[in-house]
Amino acid sequence: MKRFTTALAGACATALLLLTACTAEPDDDEAPGLWPAPVPGERWQPRPGTAWQWQLTGRLDTSVDVPVYDVDGFTTAKEEVAALKKAGRRTICYLSTGAWEDFRPDADAFPKALLGEGNGWEGERWLDIRQTATLEPLIAKRFDMCRDKGFDAVEPDNMDAYRNKSGFPLTAGDQLTYNRLIARLAHERGLAVGLKNDLDQIPQLVGEFDFAVNEQCAQYDECEELTPFIKAGKAVFHVEYELPASRFCKQSRRLKLSSLEKKLELGPWRKAC
Repeated sequence: MKRFTTALAGACATALLLLTACTAEPDDDEAPGLWPAPVPGERWQPRPGTAWQWQLTGRLDTSVDVPVYDVDGFTTAKEEVAALKKAGRRTICYLSTGAWEDFRPDADAFPKALLGEGNGWEGERWLDIRQTATLEPLIAKRFDMCRDKGFDAVEPDNMDAYRNKSGFPLTAGDQLTYNRLIARLAHERGLAVGLKNDLDQIPQLVGEFDFAVNEQCAQYDECEELTPFIKAGKAVFHVEYELPASRFCKQSRRLKLSSLEKKLELGPWRKAC
């Protein structure tokens, strides 16, 4: 759940509306070119090793020559998604589904009874994921936004509240129920969905998610736990912040992970394996 803070959110909300290219350049080992256009009505399922770009802050850099872009669902405009699609790229809609963010336009729609302890990021608090009847329409509306903007998939963040000090007595069972709800809501809208972190529950959830997104599995010696997705023919989009690419790329290639070295603010800069 490494993401930008409230201060950065205000700056990027305007900046992401521009399609002007930034400082990042395509990596030398990524051949330029376009990819086959998405098939209408067919739910996307990325394959292991698919190259990607993850950018949540700064001007959206559309020059990175990869087939998949993972960008903020709220601050990325429909026109930007359409431009990426025209270039043959798939798009993933980043959203938080397990934590409340006070800087989002729908923040006031979340009842205070849902809000728990802070999750370590300014302006964010864990959600009581046991209250599915209240949360379902709120998350469904966010997924409607992703669908209506033309995204192919969603990246739901903060999917492991039960392993954190959320302020609620959450269990592994509560988390499984909620994560399965998230997968169902995405699939009902024709969207692919990724399992974000939540490594311990991969065996139970790999069949219900179309890909995985992971932060820092190399730093914490956890990357082998993601192999069920690879064996199922599903991509694992992986990022490290504190380790240089030279420290983890050999393992990533062996495991067929789609790995990046990124800076914590998740701007345009990237170094791919």
